[in-house]
Amino acid sequence: MVNVSIARRYARALLEASGASADEVLAQLEVFVGALQSSRELADVVNNPAYTGTQRNNVVDALIKSAGNVNPSLVSALKLLTERGRLATLPDIARIYRDLVDVRMGRVRGRITSAKKLDAAAVKSMEGALEKLTQKKVVLETKEDPSLIGGATATVGSQTYDGSLRSQLDELKHRLRS
Repeated sequence: MVNVSIARRYARALLEASGASADEVLAQLEVFVGALQSSRELADVVNNPAYTGTQRNNVVDALIKSAGNVNPSLVSALKLLTERGRLATLPDIARIYRDLVDVRMGRVRGRITSAKKLDAAAVKSMEGALEKLTQKKVVLETKEDPSLIGGATATVGSQTYDGSLRSQLDELKHRLRS
């Protein structure tokens, strides 16, 4: 079980160190997390105690070098996590860091679920409408669910906006039974 307080501590420290380049660090951090999660070999190096600290450091150095121009605060954080044997917490650190950056930037994240894939213009339009409702910058993730039949549902924070045909049909069914 990962200790969330440890991940939160590292995420806060990274946020302070990244300063004005917090969004840049977030993007780079998500690339590293994606690399670790998509490669069984990298995950093995991170989690398997059979690898020495030197081997782990060499792998992390190679990852940093292959990534190109990585923010120095992120380089320091990755090396520190490797030295302290906490690189396995990187996905949790990234999740908490993203939330902290969103708060700093006045953003909220949400999910829009539709029956069919939405084009970029429709997603932008939904983001604009939700920004007016929430008074914050909204970043939407899209998802498809054919059971909705048509329309869409949007969840931003704990608030759900349901404009799906399925919910409208269920509401009509409920009214007709009453």
